[in-house]
Amino acid sequence: MSDTDSFIDEVTEEVRRDRLFVMLKRYGWIGGLAVVLIVGGAAFNEYNKSKELAASQKLGDEMIAALSSEDESARAAELSAISAETPGGAAVLAMLQAGALAEADNLDEAVARLQTVSLNAELPLVYRHIASFKALGLQQDSLSSADRRLQFEALAQPGAPLALLATEQMALLDIEDGDVNAAIDRLKTIVEDAGVTADLKERATQVIVALGGKLDEAVTSEG
Repeated sequence: MSDTDSFIDEVTEEVRRDRLFVMLKRYGWIGGLAVVLIVGGAAFNEYNKSKELAASQKLGDEMIAALSSEDESARAAELSAISAETPGGAAVLAMLQAGALAEADNLDEAVARLQTVSLNAELPLVYRHIASFKALGLQQDSLSSADRRLQFEALAQPGAPLALLATEQMALLDIEDGDVNAAIDRLKTIVEDAGVTADLKERATQVIVALGGKLDEAVTSEG
């Protein structure tokens, strides 16, 4: 390489360094701002997590204190005085309030609390289905068999969180309507389901036997 070429390379490199220095001097604040934003964002997230945890602990303590009351009416009143800051916490609280109201023989208000949860589209499906299931259980004497069947059918759709429990309730409605064969068939689908719990399987099996039905030997041996 000639001295001229070497000199040109050195000048070019120097120019590059000068340009880089000017760029950093002119736009370096952007990098600094990015660092501040990243650190600030992480701190804000940690603050939010800490705030949510504190709120959850406070809600849990208040619910436990209210549930410790031995008087049904007092328990319902204390639970009704509690408020929750998150949708999930509010849903759990509403279901506890409904339970206390039902124990205090205030079924209409209990059902109303549960229905607000079941109709809240912002909540996960499992919350809404549990609330619907509990509400239907409280309406055995006030809702017709046909209306309860229609709502339990919606809860018993494949893949639904409470599908097997809703199917069990539909089998009981079959028995109530005098359709024993339909009840046995429904209960068999529960027993044969891979996701059935031991308690539900045993309960369904006992009802099948009580109704005069028979189970496959393979299913019986698995139990």
